[in-house]
Amino acid sequence: MTFANVGTLGAAPGKRDALVAHLTQRSTELADAGCLLYEVGVSDDRPDTVFVAELWTSAEAHQASLQLPAVQESIAAARPLLSGEFGGFRFTVVGSPLRD
Repeated sequence: MTFANVGTLGAAPGKRDALVAHLTQRSTELADAGCLLYEVGVSDDRPDTVFVAELWTSAEAHQASLQLPAVQESIAAARPLLSGEFGGFRFTVVGSPLRD
């Protein structure tokens, strides 16, 4: 079953755009690990927040991706850009009107 992870990342003051630039760098490793979608967004209503929506082939694929060296390096590089405020939710996708 497809796994969804939708979350918010608090950016350190003045670092939102740098965090967005970091999160949107091309990553073939994510696709190879089973990531089907990784979308990054912002909202004028929350200027120090970055929104991320992910779809994965499975929860296990998502969890395994967190152990990849490239992902570990990306997380380490993002830490100075983060405020420490995180939110979100995870769920198993059960269907869509866009596909069978």
